Amino acid sequence: MLDVKQDILFISDLHLAFEKPEITRRFLSFLQQRAIAAKSLYILGDLFDAWIGDDDNTRPIPTIKKALKQLTDSGTEIFLLQGNRDFLLGKGFCEETGIRLLDEFAAIELGSERILLTHGDLLCSDDLAYQAFRLKSHSPQWQRNVLSKPLWLRLIAARWYRFRSYYHKRGKTLDIMDVNQDTVFESLRTYACATLIHGHTHRPKLHEFMLDGKPAKRYVLADWKAEGAEVLCWRNDNFKTEPV
Repeated sequence: MLDVKQDILFISDLHLAFEKPEITRRFLSFLQQRAIAAKSLYILGDLFDAWIGDDDNTRPIPTIKKALKQLTDSGTEIFLLQGNRDFLLGKGFCEETGIRLLDEFAAIELGSERILLTHGDLLCSDDLAYQAFRLKSHSPQWQRNVLSKPLWLRLIAARWYRFRSYYHKRGKTLDIMDVNQDTVFESLRTYACATLIHGHTHRPKLHEFMLDGKPAKRYVLADWKAEGAEVLCWRNDNFKTEPV
């Protein structure tokens, strides 16, 4: 039978949580109505507002897991990059849903193009305080220590972290929290790509620039809100933004 699934979809920064039921409903509808017609779905980080371990099955996680498994069972591939909010998401979640976990930088080929994917937090190299925390929190020892705590304690800690993160952001300039263009150049050169797709900054836009005398592009994915969302679709050798 001819495989009619051709579209490649990219989304990021949904920040799914019990306190955001409208976004969860939008995502579930997206999986059942739009993503099911796609060949592949790439989720570039922060699918969840906070992920405290693969043993967390508080609402709405079981419903989301079931919907993701139904999508992968239908033949749509799902690839996931960890974000700064769900970097503890691991093999257990992937095994339950059929999702494949990608490295923090992942180069893929679409047609004749080589595309670099990342969440985006590593590109914000001017935010030295965050980069120091990221380095510490991604160490196996730190993660083992966190995951060894009881689930109820991790739930409380996640709420505190979100509260702390909100107030820390208020004290930072917009430039510090945005990507560093030199880091963008370096990343593209390292992976021999001319197109970069990322989220994290919540500043959706297509940036076009020159890299070593050749045209290059940076697609910034939109964060999802209750009132609306976007998906970047690759079809017929072109990228197009679609409303969700």
